[in-house]
Formats: sequence, structure tokens, C-alpha cells
Amino acid sequence: MPRSRYKSLVDEFAADIRSGRLLPGTRLPTHRQLAATEGLALVTASRVYAELEAMGLVSGEMGRGTFVRETSWSPGQNIDQHSVAAGMTDLNFNYPALPGQAELLRNALRQLASAGDLESLLRYQPHAGRPHERASVARHLQVRGLTVEAEQVLIVTGAQQGLAVTMMALLQPGDVIAADALTYSGFKALADSLHLEIVPIPVLDHGPDLQALESLCRHRRVRAVYTMPTLHNPLGWVMSADQREYLVTIARRHGLLIIEDAAYAFLAENPPAPLAVIAPERTVYVSGLSKSVATGLRVGFVVAPLQHVPALERTIKATTWNTPGVMTAIATTWLDDGTVLQLEAEKRLDAQARQVVAGEVLAGLRCIRHPSSYFLWLPLSEDARADQIAMALMRENVSVSTAEPFATSANVPHAFRLALGSVEMGALREALEKVKWMIGAYS
Repeated sequence: MPRSRYKSLVDEFAADIRSGRLLPGTRLPTHRQLAATEGLALVTASRVYAELEAMGLVSGEMGRGTFVRETSWSPGQNIDQHSVAAGMTDLNFNYPALPGQAELLRNALRQLASAGDLESLLRYQPHAGRPHERASVARHLQVRGLTVEAEQVLIVTGAQQGLAVTMMALLQPGDVIAADALTYSGFKALADSLHLEIVPIPVLDHGPDLQALESLCRHRRVRAVYTMPTLHNPLGWVMSADQREYLVTIARRHGLLIIEDAAYAFLAENPPAPLAVIAPERTVYVSGLSKSVATGLRVGFVVAPLQHVPALERTIKATTWNTPGVMTAIATTWLDDGTVLQLEAEKRLDAQARQVVAGEVLAGLRCIRHPSSYFLWLPLSEDARADQIAMALMRENVSVSTAEPFATSANVPHAFRLALGSVEMGALREALEKVKWMIGAYS
């Protein structure tokens, strides 16, 4: 049997199990039955089931047969975040932190405790944030090349809530939203929960296939496009100025709302202007301080055309009412005194150092990455199976994410997104060495 057919059969079973077409507890054909049905040698049929078992999708029971396992959470597959077990090296999620950040928080809390308006922070805040806090964000965004009025800024509980508020306020269930064929997994979770239809835009080496997007808009009633032009997650690209202009042209021609996710934009040095600068009349810009400052500081911001601000504000009111006053006060103090800019600069250097380590350890493997990014994309060879390698790495106490959480199309590549920002350098090098060894062993 050709190797490609054997691997295809493994993939077909895996897809049926993950999609629910084969339910947990389903008894699969015996090895002999599978061999007869598919025209395989018995040893090859046994290898199919062995690979599925190594991927954690089936289990064999002596004397009873092979059964589909419960896979409601398979490591590296679910779009929802799950905590990593103690002792596990986490290359799955990014929560970058620098030495001294805890002391920064301690000092900020002391200053806040002695501030004159402390009592006001115990009350409900304006839904979009207090005017001086919105002004602080607007001033900060000038560093990104974005000049906006404070009235266009809405403060939210992290960039994820910013995306949720934007999609809830400005889109309707059943709307079609275009997104890259590989994109941020949190966006996928939101679109699914809000009953939005994602249509994938094919990805090229340095950005989305915008001609494909244009063709898509001619054949479908696309309502919006979700994009990460500066430091794409997971592919790390920074779209060129020409690409951005072309995307805006398409959006204007077909009446698209642009949702610009800039969560990692602070890592890119001197990128082209944000889409919100090129098309301010139709772009909602979403970012936050989780990656640039700390994941526990759940403060984000949405910048929108004035005509959309009332709808966004109503949605904030209906969901969280307002961002907690204490957190917002700390965040805006750090925006004003330069702390955020300093942390961003330090984290760019930290990310660059981690990419150097990754380049050294993973030499010889194809890596798609940006030199200042906290993650990289690692495509696997045609014969390798990401699930199988991820399960093997889990047994070695290394957690990685496969392509499944990021894929918006049915064609899910065998690849890993490796998050580099959550462990100290020595542990990162050791974990990456395990990844490289395991890929070699299973390819």
C-alpha cells in the first residue's frame, strides 16, 4: 500500500473522531476487517490503529477490539485554553513576564492606595472608561502611528473582550466574516459562539491571498474581515504597505467592516501604518496590555469610528458594565509615565533573544517566524503526524499546540505553533531540543 494512502486513512479516522462522526465508545472494525475492506496487508491495518492510539484517539482492549476514546479535550487540539499540569514545559500559550514586574505592581498599588480618588474606584465607572483614561490610551496609540480622539476609545477587559464586544455589537448571527486560513484561535472561539460563519482566506508566504479575498467577496455576501496585519498569530508576518492598501481597497469596494487585531503589534519595529489609519471610517482597532505588560492585567482597548461607539458602549454595559477601576487606573498610570513603553522595548529584546535560541536549536527544520515574535510556526514533513508527536511530547512533559486550533478551513496542516514566551531560557532550549528530536523520531 502506498505510504500516502496509509497516512490518508489515519487522517480520515482522526477527522471522523474529532468531528463527532465517530462517537466515543464506538467499536471500530477488527484489524482483519479493516484490512479486507481497504485492501491492506494485516500488518498495515494494525499500524493504522497503532498510530491512532499513539495520537490518543482510540484504545485497544484485549479480546474486545478497538474503541474510539473520549476526546473532548485532546492536548493541542481544543480552541479553549486549558491549564498546563505542574512540571509541564508550556510551549502552548504565551504569558511573557520580565524580572521586576511584580515590584512594579507593588509600587503601583502603594501609589494607588495613597491617591486622592481611591474611593471613586469602588463605584461603577463609565462603560467606555473615564475620559482621562480614554485620553491616556489615545496618547499611547500615537506611538503606533494612530492618531484618534479620546471619544473613539473604549476601555475593555483585555483584547479578547475587545474582540467579543466588537463582534457582538457590529455583527449578527449568520453573518459571514473572512479570516486567514490560519488565524488566532480565540477569534475562532468567538465566531463559533456568536454563530458567525468564517470563510477562510488562503495564506501566502508574506500575508493573506488578497486576490482570493476579492474573489470571495464577489461570490459571497461577506460582512467583515478579521485581520492581524502587524505580527500575525500564528504566522508572524507583517503585511507590507501595498498589501494594506489593497486590503482597504477591497473593503471599500465590497463594504466590509475591518477588525484589526493588534495584540502583538508592539513587537514589530517600524511597521507600516495600521489599517485604522488608512481606513479610519471602517476599521475597528483592538489591542491590550496582556502581552506587552502582563496577562493578569486585563485591560484592553477598542478604537472605532464614532458612528460605532454607541453600539460598542451598549455591549460593554450589557456584558461587563465597565473595566474594573483599580486595574484601569494602574494601566493608565503606566501608560502615562512611560512604564508600558519601557516594558514593550524590553519584551522586544526578550522575544528576539528567544528567537535566536529557537534558530540555534531548530536549525535544519523549516520555521516560519518573525525575529521579534514570541512564537513560531513549524510545518512538519508530509509523513509526520502532529497529533502523534504532540502526544509523545506530552509524555516528555512538553506541551505544544498543533494547527487544529488555528485552522479555519477543512485543510488542517500538520504543524506546530510553538510559544516561546512562557518559560525561562534554559527550559526553553531543553524543550525545543525535545521537539526537534521527537520530530526526527516520528518523521
